[in-house]
Amino acid sequence: MHLNRFRLKTLSALAALVLVAQSSWAVSPFTVRDIRIEGLQRVEPGTVFVSLPVRVGDTYSDDKGTAAIQSLFALGLFKDVRIEVIGDVLVVVVEERPTVANVEFVGTKEFDKDVLVKSLRDIGLADGRPFDKAQLDRAEQELKRQYINRSLYAAEVVTTVTPIERNRVNLTFTVIEGEPATISEIRIVGNKAFPESTLRGLFDLNTGGWLSWYTKSNRYSRAKLNADIETLRSYYLTRGYLEFKVDSTQVAILPNKTDIGININITEGERYVVSSVRLAGQYLGKEDEFKSLVAIRPGEAYNAEEVTKTIKAFTDYFGNFGYAFARVQALPEIDRVNNRVALVLQADPSRRAYVRKINVAGNTRTRDVVVRREFRQLEASWYDGEKIRLSRDRVDRLGYFGEVAVETQEVPGTPDQVDLTINVVEKPTGSLSLGAGYSSGDGLGISFGLKQENAFGSGNSLGLQLNTSKINRLMVINTTDPYFTEDGVSRTLDLYYRTTRPYQDQDYYELITAGAAIRFGVPFSETDTVFFGLGVESTEIVEGLSLPQSYKDFVEEYGTPTLAVPLTVGWARDSRDSSLAPNSGRYQRANAEWSFAGDVRYLRATYQFQQYVPLSKQFTAAVNAEIGLGASGSDKTYPVFKNFFGGGLGSVRGFEQGSLGPVDQFGTNVGGDKKFNLNMEILAPFPGAGNDRTLRLYGFWDMGLIAGPDQGLPIINANANDLRSSAGIGISWISPVGPLRLAYSTPLRKFDNDRIQNLQFQIGTSF
Repeated sequence: MHLNRFRLKTLSALAALVLVAQSSWAVSPFTVRDIRIEGLQRVEPGTVFVSLPVRVGDTYSDDKGTAAIQSLFALGLFKDVRIEVIGDVLVVVVEERPTVANVEFVGTKEFDKDVLVKSLRDIGLADGRPFDKAQLDRAEQELKRQYINRSLYAAEVVTTVTPIERNRVNLTFTVIEGEPATISEIRIVGNKAFPESTLRGLFDLNTGGWLSWYTKSNRYSRAKLNADIETLRSYYLTRGYLEFKVDSTQVAILPNKTDIGININITEGERYVVSSVRLAGQYLGKEDEFKSLVAIRPGEAYNAEEVTKTIKAFTDYFGNFGYAFARVQALPEIDRVNNRVALVLQADPSRRAYVRKINVAGNTRTRDVVVRREFRQLEASWYDGEKIRLSRDRVDRLGYFGEVAVETQEVPGTPDQVDLTINVVEKPTGSLSLGAGYSSGDGLGISFGLKQENAFGSGNSLGLQLNTSKINRLMVINTTDPYFTEDGVSRTLDLYYRTTRPYQDQDYYELITAGAAIRFGVPFSETDTVFFGLGVESTEIVEGLSLPQSYKDFVEEYGTPTLAVPLTVGWARDSRDSSLAPNSGRYQRANAEWSFAGDVRYLRATYQFQQYVPLSKQFTAAVNAEIGLGASGSDKTYPVFKNFFGGGLGSVRGFEQGSLGPVDQFGTNVGGDKKFNLNMEILAPFPGAGNDRTLRLYGFWDMGLIAGPDQGLPIINANANDLRSSAGIGISWISPVGPLRLAYSTPLRKFDNDRIQNLQFQIGTSF
């Protein structure tokens, strides 16, 4: 009882002390006569005054004081804030946070400094911003995350904070990057139908090879692993394994943080054969048309690609009639007893819609009209899936954008309307080259090239080429307006001037060519454009020492200078999946040049055909064939300076560039009026490069000839006596400076005076 009374007295005393303290801390409300701020160094006083919930003339209370302190702390500029009352004056005392003066990185080799600076700026740590110690932990974690994305799991980050004058700090992040974690093992568990080596060969990730320093295929990446798992899934689903699934994926990092093991556990399931395919739902009374789009073949193994292709074809066909929201499902009816599956294609066309508005997004440089004029779908017209796909392809073929996508959006409150948004990602469309070189034969030469495919965002192209070599001087200016008329007729203007002499000495002969041309491209269909052009070309042969006999004969027959007025006609079609590293598709090009007026009359025509056939994911077969014919358009001989030349890369490899064909009595190669090339290649991944298509190894076989007026082509008169041929291997690399091809070849059919060149190198050629 005495103890309870003691406790009660103690509690009463404590309560009394609290009340006394509160009464001493509390401030009686008063009218603020003035507000002073103390402790500011860099922060503007106005920033503080704006954040205060009390003004001169207001009544101050403890609640407003608490709100003022909270408001100032929320700015993130101060590490301490207190409010003092002196009479009827309010004094706000602050202590500013230090400001980050400079951020430095030590030991970083994997990243450029700008990349790391940006990553820290995204979390609020940058030069000129207030420094918060809590940000250091986030900064270190962000840097480690960047390194983990590059498989550098052993990276360590140590931060040093150095105070300097005026309440500032310097931050130094010292990074010990360590060795990158590489994949030491990939295991696939549960496979029965296919060997594990075959399945691992589908992956872009691997355990590395001698080229891993370039491909980095043995660097672990979650995104790459997910892509490889999808490739594995697709491999099974396209071979009948309808119920295939990936049970689990384990990625284990060893204690040394440099070795990674990957285990993928799968269940193959049974292999199913398609027993039947039938349609269900609404098909607009066009069942026969939809049946013709079915790519699934009964009696063969279930193939998910064929199912996806069929669903897409159905959806696209519905879109052609304005049904933008059509839904198509492939419902499997599985017979597990007989391992057969019947597929029911259930369709619901939903409602028909028309396009209200078309928007363009992502074009920071290119004008809207450049994109809009390629669209075949019009605003306020019925939704047409085929026209929208065609429009997207036309925008993509401009070459100005890295990505082009069309997004369909419903109009709220209007179920029969949609808006289309064309999302583009712009890419650099200009190229600049500058080079200089010196050789004893050519002297000092400076070359300059400028090409802009999308000049000033207008869609027009502009090009300039200069070469100041003493032997070969060149100046070319050209410009193209792809929409010279509203109907899409393009116009190209060319101006050129070039001089050629065999040596830099002035006593030797010289060939001077100057000309101008205009060409128009008329679209005859969505994929075919025919080009018409007219030009004027002057050619002067300045006689000197050692003038080849063929040039002497030309001067005697035509005189010098000569004038030609060529009319040109051309056509091209390109369906390749890539112009740099094609794997499938076809390319065709035809050109004809007819000089119908002037001193020189001639006809010159060329045709080129390329076909790429994918043999597998890694191997591609390619064929290139080219033929050229020239003929005189008068009773005089065909002009020698319009001859074809052959040999080397782009023709018959293994022979010196431009060395094939007839020679005069002095042994000078003069070319011929007929050309024939046939090239065959098998492209494969470079050993150790995995499935990287930017670096490939290829084997080839070439044959071809350059024929003179008294010779025929093998495809015309079956005369193959003058054919040269060669075979060899080469490397194709999409390098940072452009497509690079290196070839080593051995002639299979050659003649005594042929000039052989086994190793050849060139940038920018396809064959």
